Amino acid sequence: METWNLIHLVAICSLSIILFCSETCTASVRSFGKILPGFQGSQMNWVDNDGLFLLSNNSDFAFGFQTTENDVTLFLLVVMHMGSTTTIWTANRGSPVSNSDKFIFNEDGKVLLQRGGSVVWSIETNGSVSAIGLQDSGNLVLLGDDNRVVWESFSHPTDTLISNQNFTQGMRLVSNPSSNNLSYFLEIKSGDVILSAAFPTPQPYWSMGKEERKTINKDSGEVTMASLRANSWRFYDQNSVLLWQFIFTNNIDENATWIAVLANDGSISFYELQSVGSNGASPTKIPKNQCSTPEPCDPYYACSGGNKCQCPTALSSINCKTGIVSPCDRSKGSTELLNAGDGLNYFALGFVSPSSKTDLDSCKASCLGNCSCLALFFQNSSRNCFMFDKIGSFQSSDQGSDFVSYIKVLSDGGGGANAGGDGSSQKHFPIVVIIVISTVIVIAGLLYWGIRYYRKKRKAPDSPHETSEEDNFLQSLSGMPIRFSYQDLQNATNNFSVKLGQGGFGSVYQGVLPDGTRLAVKKLEGIGQGKKEFRAEVSIIGSIHHHHLVKLKGFCAEGTHRLLAYEYMAKNSLDKWIFKRNQEGFLLDWETRFNIALGTAKGLAYLHEDCDAKIIHCDIKPENVLLDDNFLAKVSDFGLAKLMTREQSHVFTTLRGTRGYLAPEWITNYAISEKSDVYSYGMVLLEIIGGRKNFDPNETSEKTHFPSYAFKKMEEGKLNDTLDSRLKMDEYDERVFTALKVALWCIQEDMHLRPPMTKVVQMLEGISPVPQPPTSSPLASRLYPGFFKSISEEGTSSGPSDCNSDAYLSAVRLSGPR
Repeated sequence: METWNLIHLVAICSLSIILFCSETCTASVRSFGKILPGFQGSQMNWVDNDGLFLLSNNSDFAFGFQTTENDVTLFLLVVMHMGSTTTIWTANRGSPVSNSDKFIFNEDGKVLLQRGGSVVWSIETNGSVSAIGLQDSGNLVLLGDDNRVVWESFSHPTDTLISNQNFTQGMRLVSNPSSNNLSYFLEIKSGDVILSAAFPTPQPYWSMGKEERKTINKDSGEVTMASLRANSWRFYDQNSVLLWQFIFTNNIDENATWIAVLANDGSISFYELQSVGSNGASPTKIPKNQCSTPEPCDPYYACSGGNKCQCPTALSSINCKTGIVSPCDRSKGSTELLNAGDGLNYFALGFVSPSSKTDLDSCKASCLGNCSCLALFFQNSSRNCFMFDKIGSFQSSDQGSDFVSYIKVLSDGGGGANAGGDGSSQKHFPIVVIIVISTVIVIAGLLYWGIRYYRKKRKAPDSPHETSEEDNFLQSLSGMPIRFSYQDLQNATNNFSVKLGQGGFGSVYQGVLPDGTRLAVKKLEGIGQGKKEFRAEVSIIGSIHHHHLVKLKGFCAEGTHRLLAYEYMAKNSLDKWIFKRNQEGFLLDWETRFNIALGTAKGLAYLHEDCDAKIIHCDIKPENVLLDDNFLAKVSDFGLAKLMTREQSHVFTTLRGTRGYLAPEWITNYAISEKSDVYSYGMVLLEIIGGRKNFDPNETSEKTHFPSYAFKKMEEGKLNDTLDSRLKMDEYDERVFTALKVALWCIQEDMHLRPPMTKVVQMLEGISPVPQPPTSSPLASRLYPGFFKSISEEGTSSGPSDCNSDAYLSAVRLSGPR
């Protein structure tokens, strides 16, 4: 009987484990080729696979969740090219979801994406769906019972076309909105391929029929289909007869996969997917001239050669603003037409039909009588009148223009610039005088009462509340960071106009305070932290001062704004100097490199040993080592790391950092400690010595993973082979081999073998001897051969997982507040 009870208990436990795993582990397994009805899950289920749950059979493409560009907590459902991580199709563009919202392929064959319980995207099919497939071409398909395609993503493109995808009449390619919330679309219409701006009344600005760079194969027929083939964009009639070709690259590789992307500036660019980065971009663009797009400049500004933008002289009186909120709102006052001057053209004039054929006076009368008309263009030679209800940028022409242009403005908003006006400005003269006199009286009254209040307060003793300003002043004297207003930092950065770089949770801008102090202002985005937590963390950061740590000058916590103001580092980050030469061809010598390595080690040693709260940086990499005018190294972003009490030897925390620099304990979900920073420092030190990234696919197979190569050369006694070949070294300089051995000690898999940073400093300075490090091969290079493929892309982690995988590190960057 007891034996039976024991068996029964074991069976129940086994069943529980199976049920638990079915909910947790199996959901994270990727499918190949197709998925079947009854499939559902959220981004969290596949976080260990970068949110991607369906791969094509050739593994070139994947379907799943991808984080949005502006908010790492929101996700899009996409088809992605795996090699270049390029999105070629998006399901829920404009309606991103959270990591817990579900994609559902239910038993009834319905396909949908939910957000908070409501459907944000779905596919309507007439028949039942037996499977969702991802073809080797990147085409996402829904298959019927007879395995025929009942729906495909190739027939519903977003902003991208890919090789061998047929773009036919009735389809539209639509860009993401621009900064002015304007979208652009490509369509086949009237036998031509046309690009248009999505104004209320669409305005075309390019067509293949008028493209002078195309090759004509047959000079008749109407285009009904277009497709990217090899090195050209080809256009066919309804009988599949080739009419035109547009050759966009000299690369004639028939196997190359190209995409055409309609960007949010209205241009179409071509990229080869197999060539990651700028090398894969074709220099050919559509249109050829950027000034031929609708908004290379703000509306009403004129675009000239080199994409220079300026307000036409004739419109300077209104500063290129129409003075109209709603042209059909009669309460705004009467309107008039302002002559915009000569030499102006407009992108749509060569593609739209005229509103009428008449004389100039009748054209002006028509525009004034039509409240939707914002501008008119009259062609003297043809007597064609063009009226537009929205206006983009003008085009400036050195040869002059055959068009006369007029802009509609409020009658009192033209500033009298319109010659022959009715003198309306004179009618308003008494009103202006009254306003000016009233303003002067009010200001004088405020000054009088302000002076009286000030004198009265000087006589009264200070209250505790009134001494708060003094307290803040004393606090700033004690070395604490200054609290800036958002306006202060906006003014200091000239409205965030000079961008220094992109951080994990925001951008960094150059700024100058009124006293001349230069700043680097980091504008945090999507940090999900409240005011109290932010200020508490800033107070801790502000108390940290060290020669090799970037100093936090101040902060801003105002409304939703979170900004950090650091001291300005003129030489930028270390990666700009060791991975490639700068514009002058300058190469960091060994002495400078060694001092940078030593300074970085001293900064980390201070964080680990000399602060009240032990600070683990969690993201040591060359991008976070900044250099001042004298190439003095300072660790940055240390304040947004993990804090530990002195009593803690290790701590569990969500995964954070950058691929290529993460210690093995991050990958294997063990507790982390300051030794995790030691590992990252060792990887950086290797890069300083070798003058290359730790993973470089362009190297030979032996040298691709640099740490493994360094360990091998240590065993062979050939450490010289690991040094940067561009450097001229003193063969008797022992610091070179000391630094190499220190780096290999730091990247030991066993965290207990890694020396503390104080010991690293002593070894580099020659105070402590450096024994031969034990042979070790970084964990990731042995267990996960694909792990380092994205080091150059600087992917980072998004959170915890229960499975060990290279894909566990998602594309989310974590260099922000925790």
